[in-house]
Amino acid sequence: MNMSFNGTVRIESDALQGVVPYLKENGYRQVSIVADERTYEVAGKSLYRDATSAGIHVVATLIQPDRQGDVIADEASLIQLILDLRQAAAQVVIAVGSGTLHDIARFSAYAVGIPFVSVPTAPSVDGFNSVGAPLIIRGEKKTIPAIGPSAIFADLDILTKAPSDMIAAGFGDMLGKYTSLFDWKFGSLVGGEPYSEEVADRTKRALQQCVDHCEEIGRRTPQGVEILTRALIESGFAMLQFGQSHSASGSEHHLSHYWEMELLRTGRRQILHGAKVGIACAVISDLYHKLAAEESSLFPEEHRDAIMAELRAIPSGNALRELLTKVGGPTSPEDLGIDQELLQRSLREAHHIRPNRYTLLRVYNERQ
Repeated sequence: MNMSFNGTVRIESDALQGVVPYLKENGYRQVSIVADERTYEVAGKSLYRDATSAGIHVVATLIQPDRQGDVIADEASLIQLILDLRQAAAQVVIAVGSGTLHDIARFSAYAVGIPFVSVPTAPSVDGFNSVGAPLIIRGEKKTIPAIGPSAIFADLDILTKAPSDMIAAGFGDMLGKYTSLFDWKFGSLVGGEPYSEEVADRTKRALQQCVDHCEEIGRRTPQGVEILTRALIESGFAMLQFGQSHSASGSEHHLSHYWEMELLRTGRRQILHGAKVGIACAVISDLYHKLAAEESSLFPEEHRDAIMAELRAIPSGNALRELLTKVGGPTSPEDLGIDQELLQRSLREAHHIRPNRYTLLRVYNERQ
């Protein structure tokens, strides 16, 4: 399922000003904005005002947080938005926020059969323009096929003012590509998974841009934030091009999802997705380099050289933690409140989250 993107993409200062002309151009008269309390203040309110002034009927849905105070892409949030979209007879929904709000909007728009427009408020994830919606259904993380946005308006004035931890999280999500790209190549060689050199190279280039400019990203300069934003959106386009998320999501994402489900199950506050992914990437790097040294039987003879070459492209866990330090992000599971018991359990069980993915973590655990 190869997909391309023909919509509008604006990554610049004042990009928000382009949303209302876009709505008018496309003849949208009934529009819904989905946000949370914070993102509504940052961008939703001015969008509501401008669209209403232009004669467009706008309904705003502020997603309610859960008992812990987190906005979650779960059944309650989906039903809240789907009901509002139906009641407002919305022709399009505008997602104003970061990853979770995009996932809620993406699936809800898909469910009611309308398009959605992306207005990111923080460069925190690469999922703005993906088609899969990672949702929490009955406490389990499931990625459900939905739709990508028909347009993206990434306003650099807003993104540069995003909280520091969200910018560090975006960098962490990009860093995760080191292990996701390895798992994808491994899965194609050993597990017969479909593979695209072009999509892998596209993702690698976006990742390298972030690593090359990590100092600027760490200083939150306008150029650093723009480089990070473009890289995150480019990674999303790579997934869109391939039609699946292999290029951007491997074992490091499975650990992250496992931790998220455990926090929900035990009633604890959520942690930024990219913060978990960056740390999980370093954990997986440590494990994979150890397996290369001690368990080479995991790598079939005919593919061993190719796999070892790919493994060497993954920086050591410590090198990855140094990069996370440079952007001011957390570096260890303990920083996130993930204790040793949960870490070890996730390393044994997280591959079950996406049982159709042929990762080295899965092969290692199935051989135990």
